[in-house]
Order: sequence, then structure tokens, then C-alpha cells
Amino acid sequence: MGASFGHNRSLMPRTLRLRPWQRRALTAFQDTIGEDFMAVATPGAGKTTFALTCARLTLPKVQGKLVVVAPTRHLKYQWANAAEAFGLQLDPDWKPADGLPPDLHGVVTTYQQAATAHAELAQICHDGFAILDEIHHAGDDRAWGTGIVKSFNTARHRLALSGTPFRSDDALIPFLEYKGGQVLPNVEYGYGDALGDGRVVRPVYFPRFGGHMEWTAPDGSQLAATFDDPLPRSHANQRLRAALSADGEWLPTVIREANQQLTKIRDRYPEAGGLVIAMDQEHANAIQRMFRDRFGIRAMVVVSEDPTASKKIEQFAAGTEPWVIAVRMISEGVDIPRLRVGVYATTTTTELFFRQAVGRIVRFTGGRGRAFMYVPDDPRLRHYANSIKEVRRHKLDLYKEEREQQERAERADGDEEQMSLFAVHSATITDATHEDEVEAALRRELEEEHLPGDQDDVVDGIQIEPNPELLLDLRSLPPIDPNARTRPTVPGGRKERERLRSVNAAWVRDLVATTGLTHAQVNAELNRLSGVKRVATATAVELQKRSDAAKAWHGRELRVS
Repeated sequence: MGASFGHNRSLMPRTLRLRPWQRRALTAFQDTIGEDFMAVATPGAGKTTFALTCARLTLPKVQGKLVVVAPTRHLKYQWANAAEAFGLQLDPDWKPADGLPPDLHGVVTTYQQAATAHAELAQICHDGFAILDEIHHAGDDRAWGTGIVKSFNTARHRLALSGTPFRSDDALIPFLEYKGGQVLPNVEYGYGDALGDGRVVRPVYFPRFGGHMEWTAPDGSQLAATFDDPLPRSHANQRLRAALSADGEWLPTVIREANQQLTKIRDRYPEAGGLVIAMDQEHANAIQRMFRDRFGIRAMVVVSEDPTASKKIEQFAAGTEPWVIAVRMISEGVDIPRLRVGVYATTTTTELFFRQAVGRIVRFTGGRGRAFMYVPDDPRLRHYANSIKEVRRHKLDLYKEEREQQERAERADGDEEQMSLFAVHSATITDATHEDEVEAALRRELEEEHLPGDQDDVVDGIQIEPNPELLLDLRSLPPIDPNARTRPTVPGGRKERERLRSVNAAWVRDLVATTGLTHAQVNAELNRLSGVKRVATATAVELQKRSDAAKAWHGRELRVS
């Protein structure tokens, strides 16, 4: 996001400072004729702020509600929390069977849910506003693409977002415009643009480490190679897996170097954090033990299979712990601005995933504007790192044939190695771009490219002399009333509703104990007393009335007894 806000509506800012690209994009959105708008912006640029600004300005003019579609469950809560700063109350736990309370402005869902709940979403968003975050995911599954078409075909506005709108197949992404096999965005703001503007993203540097690896291939053959040796794709993947093994010395050496870099940064910015992207849960746990046993550091592990993963990410983002180890959780969209150092310790070698990973550490939050991603000197990763280093804007083409062949080969290699003789014998560092070389490269690039340097007079990325044209007065905007019937009237929004539901549930338990009635009987009587039809669709005002009715009933029972 372009600004950092709390989750309490009472802390809602009076004004929001838009970055110049966000203001230009907002103008382009407002001038666009038609339902669809596509914005491509580099990770860390503030796509969330831009999208919610568009929604906040547009919702008073439409009859439908707001639906945000995110690729992961964790991002649903991130969107809902961000929306509260704009006075928008969105339900990230929405279920089709529950309906939607009228005092909510909309819901946050996933592409997976949209594939099965398209009828309900179409009703919510009819003549409304849809934000399709990281829309390239709509082509991951044919049902997902069909789902968003059925869900949002009648929306008044559809705002598509992506930082890396690449496809590995020939699936066209719904609602986007193509020409010559390329996506045509309405607005594009690349990593180079953000670096040129300053105070948006950090210059990122890539210490690369060579190595000599020895391993047994799945067929039992003994192999040895460095990263400079030309190998068939399958052997190249095995070489990378051997290097990243926690059983060798290559990975501990790289992590030690990365931790030393993070320690230097934390000497000045104690909240700075580091991210290790691991291959799988077993690998992540092994790296966690490595941090503990070799470096005396307690690192957090976050894996997609963990139902508490979202809460752990929030805790890490708000804390000061040095390292988090992630598997398929912190590669795209997740907002942890304090990340400054990364270790790319996964065998995934697609450009899409690599750029998403780098995007996690480039967000600018003030101070010394440098980030470091430590990578194996694998030729594929070296190519991606060099393209970012040279600040070349990606051309948004589909790279169909090349990436399709690559990912098919990787899937085949992965299947082959599930039951095989693969084993790592050794993995050692042979060469690296050492810190003095990184410092020298930094100085040269700052001189040649005029990138933002060590600007210690910058606080939280805020311009010292703000341009009044880039300020948006949030409290002077017209009220949001999507259904022309009601609007939120109880402070706290979603969190207040959650609190009141918990209070109601506690009263029901107490009344069951004091009256001898069943839960169903108590709930039915409370609904009758308060005029609530269903707790799931009750407004905050109705939930408070139901709680008051329960309190009064409980008091009468105590007096009788």
C-alpha cells in the first residue's frame, strides 16, 4: 500500500497521499469508457491503495456492492484490513449460504471460491465494483476463469491488478485486452519507473553464489557439477536441489552471509527482517533447525498447509523477529514492508515466481534504500536477476512456448524424483559476489542511474514537500450507500460484528445452562425477541439488540432462580 494505516476506523486518516503514478492511474480509470480497466504495477508500488481509492470514489455511484477477488486466503484478510482505512467494510469470511449483512460494503473472496459461488457473487456485484487482484491466476484453472466471468459479467466496473501478469500456457485471462499475444494494460508502472520516482521501491542487489555439487541421480548414476557446467534440464534441476539441501555446506554458508548482511541492517534499523523461501515443509523445518543450531536464531516457519499461517504472517509483520522461512506463502502480494534480505532457497525456477519473491523485499519504508536477495548462481536465476538489475521493463508477453516447456520439464522432474535414488553427497561454495563487490556495484549504479541512495532524511517514504494535487480528502467524499437502503452505523465494522457474534454465542451458552432449553430453542427465542432473522446476515446494530435481549433474559432467569 502507498500508506500505512491502522485497522481501527477511529484512526482513519483525513487525507490520503497518492503517489504520482497512482494519481495518473486514477485519472486514467475515471476517464475510461467501458467496464474493464487493467493496471500493472511492480510489487511495492501500491496497487492496493490505488484500487481501494478507485472503489471508494466509485461505489456511491453504483447500486451493487464491492467484491475483491484475491489469490490466497491470507490475502483476503490483508485486503479487508486495508479497506477499513477507506471506510470500507468487507467480509473476508463470507460464505454463500450465509448471505451478506446489509451494513457491509461487500466481500473478499478467492478465485477458487468464485468458481463455485458465481451465482451468489453475481447477485452481490450486479451493477457493482469488482477488484480482481493478481488476475493472471484466473487462468490457473479453467473453472476459475469461467467462475469470474459468471460472477462479474454484470458488474458496472471491473478493475484488474497484477504485478507479474505472465501466463505459462495459452489460456487467455478473462476481461483483459490482447494484441499480438500480449496483454494491453491501461496503466503500466514498472520496477524501473518506481526506482526513477524514488521512495517507492528499493534498489535490489543479488549476491550470487557458485558451488560444486555431488549427488546421486534418480536413476542411480553418480554426478558432479558446478553451476558453470552445461547440463540437461533434468540434471540442472538436480544440481540446484543438491545445492539447496540442508545436508550440504552450500546453504549454511549462504544463510550465514545473508544473516550477516541482515545484522548490519538491523544495527541501524532493528525492525528489519529476512525471508528464506524454502522448497517444502521438510526443507523449511531443516532450515529452522539450521538457524537454531548454527546461528542461535529462532526463525519462524510459515507453510501453506498450516491453518494458522495467516496469523503467523501478521505476527511476523508486526514484530521484530529477524527471520521467517516460508513455503508457498510469501511469494505474492503478502505485505511485510520490513523485509530487507531474502534467500532464494527453492527449486522453482520460473521467472514469474522469482519476480514475485523479489517483490517481497523491495518495498520502500524510509531510510537506507537497499535490499538483497541471495541466490544460487544457477544460469536461469542469474538471467532473471540480471534483467531486474538492469531495470528492464517486462513486455507483458506470454512467453508461451519457453515457459510451458520449462514448467512441464520441472513437473516431470519432480514426479521422477518422488520415488528415486536421488541423494546429495556434498554441496560447497566455490565463488560468490562478495560484499565489497556489492558495495562497489551499488556506488556505480547510483552514479549511472541516479537511483535513490542512503537518504536518512526520508521518514516512511513521505515526501517532505507534499504536492497538494496528490492529496485525497477521504472524509469529504460522499457517503457509501451501495444498496440505497442502509450503511454501517456502528463503529468498528467487521471486527465489531465479530465481537458481537462472540458475545451472542456466549449468552446462548449461558442461557442453555440456566434455562435447560436447547441451543436451537434459545437461538430461536433470541431471534424472536430482537427481530433478527439470521445471525449470519444480522447487522452490527441487530447483533447488539440481540445481545441486549439475551442479557435481559438471563437477568430474569437469575432473579427467578
